[in-house]
Amino acid sequence: MNIILIVSDSLRADHVRVYQQLWREQNPNGGPPIAPYFQMHTPHLDRLASEGVLFERAHAGSYATVPNRYELLTGRFVCTYTAGWEPLPAHEIVLAQALGDAGYGSMFIFDTPNLLRDGYHFDRGYDAWHWIRGQEGDRYRTAPVHVELPCAPEKLRTNPRYPDGTVVQYLRNVANRRHEEDYFAPQTFGTAIRWLEENASRDRFFLHIDTFDPHEPWDPPSRYVDLYDPGYTGEEVIYPRYGSTDVLSDAELHHCRALYAAEVTMVDRWVGKLLQAVDDLGLRENTAIFFLADHGFVLGEHGWIGKGTFPLYEVLNHVPLLMRIPGMPEGQVISAYAQAADLMPTILDLSGVANPGTLQGQSLLPVLRGDVEHVREVCVSTTSLVTPASQGSAQAGLRTMIQRPGWAMLYGPHAEPRLFDTANDPGQEHNVYDSQPEIARELHAAFVSFLREVQAPETAIGPIASDERFRVT
Repeated sequence: MNIILIVSDSLRADHVRVYQQLWREQNPNGGPPIAPYFQMHTPHLDRLASEGVLFERAHAGSYATVPNRYELLTGRFVCTYTAGWEPLPAHEIVLAQALGDAGYGSMFIFDTPNLLRDGYHFDRGYDAWHWIRGQEGDRYRTAPVHVELPCAPEKLRTNPRYPDGTVVQYLRNVANRRHEEDYFAPQTFGTAIRWLEENASRDRFFLHIDTFDPHEPWDPPSRYVDLYDPGYTGEEVIYPRYGSTDVLSDAELHHCRALYAAEVTMVDRWVGKLLQAVDDLGLRENTAIFFLADHGFVLGEHGWIGKGTFPLYEVLNHVPLLMRIPGMPEGQVISAYAQAADLMPTILDLSGVANPGTLQGQSLLPVLRGDVEHVREVCVSTTSLVTPASQGSAQAGLRTMIQRPGWAMLYGPHAEPRLFDTANDPGQEHNVYDSQPEIARELHAAFVSFLREVQAPETAIGPIASDERFRVT
């Protein structure tokens, strides 16, 4: 069985049309859980779902970009015991390594800049890799020296890692772009298609594709933007400053949403080209395809735009997860929780490769086969709980989300928890923590049990387990 694993950064589940349709069917009076701003154009992801399996409760585990990849490639909930946002340690057994030892040829094609720069080494274990340079603040080009910003600078996000500003560096990187094929997602998927054409005769291969889109900056070709906000003439806030939406006019905020949606549709189109290549090369019957995102993005919900240190609301931790596996029934909708840590166990299980004994995630194949209903009853999404800087952020703020069907709690040991009745308040707007103390205690206890199950260090468990607010009196 060949394996194709596709990761799209910052893609909210509610910005894939098939998820929108599913939620409308389930909530005919209330609309989808997080009301999107457009009827999305994602025909190719919709096709992938109709030909395979859709997980409606896929959520981030270790947040955000780099911790997610660390979790995905090791099958471990890394934010419970590491910084997560760090180079991939040499001692961790990774997916490409396990498949390679079993005879798989592997290739990693990506434009996500965080995975290789500054010695992060997420290429480890692959036979070969190809990095499409220039995304976000990638230190790729030094010219043109003078760059014209698309909007007032106070509306743009800044980052101390990039002396000239992330957007300035990005605009230098893309200064010579002329055609859609020059954009990052098209380059990444185009490179993957060419690799498939050259390697279709391999006995077994693992192709890993990681595209940074629809992560900011948002500047897709106008043909995609016109689907969502035709005729806009204002400033182009392509990488908004994280924080309150007050800095943006209503028209600018709407256009930010349109730019994001347009990036999603561009990614979808190039996923479609890859799916067509799989069919044209005769690979469909022996190739499993997995598509997922790492996290979402706040587009005005709760009065914010961005992500960063924001609480891990649904819009940040609910992601699409689609699988097309030969021999599995088509069009399944699975309500079981699923997370990035489950992908490595699932792929190894499907490939007949032994569990290396390090995995904390669970194979989802028993769920797909109908042998079990779920692999976990509670789902935890969190930033790092162990490193001083991240620990302070996680403990002082609401950087952990604990969920079970019908309920979700934002938690930090030194912040006021927020509990949501997601069956009746899917947008997570009404905090019922004070009126539902028993539910809050149950979710807190489940979080502590999860940390003990994955053998998190006591420095992580201690402040949480000893939280007096959840003691039974």
